[in-house]
Amino acid sequence: MENPGRTRWRRFAAMMVPATAVAGAIVFGMSNGAIAASFAVSGQTFKVSAAELSGTGFVQYGGIAEESDGTRHPVAVAGIREAKLYDLCQSVKVPGAPVVLNINAGGGGKPATASGLLLDMDSLEGDAEFKNINIGQDASTLKGGPQGAVGEKKAFGQQADTVSIKGLRQVARSTHAGTFTLNGLKLKVNVGAEAKECF
Repeated sequence: MENPGRTRWRRFAAMMVPATAVAGAIVFGMSNGAIAASFAVSGQTFKVSAAELSGTGFVQYGGIAEESDGTRHPVAVAGIREAKLYDLCQSVKVPGAPVVLNINAGGGGKPATASGLLLDMDSLEGDAEFKNINIGQDASTLKGGPQGAVGEKKAFGQQADTVSIKGLRQVARSTHAGTFTLNGLKLKVNVGAEAKECF
């Protein structure tokens, strides 16, 4: 019989690979067709918070995040061409164990930055402002976000020239970025009483 502690640490090691993920968008509707991430997701969610996210070239539509065994999760997909994240925190909790991987960056007035940002989200909270926004646009016709960030034909979509979210709190399944710069990066494995998530 396999040692339970060893199994938990194996899960933790597997989760460290996608551990630098981030950012936000508003969750409005789901489509049934589009596969969201371009890679198989782990099935594990992670939490992201930021004092503020600001971005240009925002799109949002519904999609599906799929695991390697075919398990599917409906998600809200958000794309941002260029994004800045202030006081970024990401946390990944090991299931069944008092262990949390924490990543912090973008403090001291030097935000983390990302280009070609794509996010698969379960939920998002914060105070959001969009400029020049289209709500209810056919998701297959979205053009404002990163290249290829479109949904299914006749599915719900939205896009805006800019997005600002203050007090961002997000539960996500995956993140992809063309370039991700984490200024002031700090990564730490916290155990026991110190194993606290971003929120």
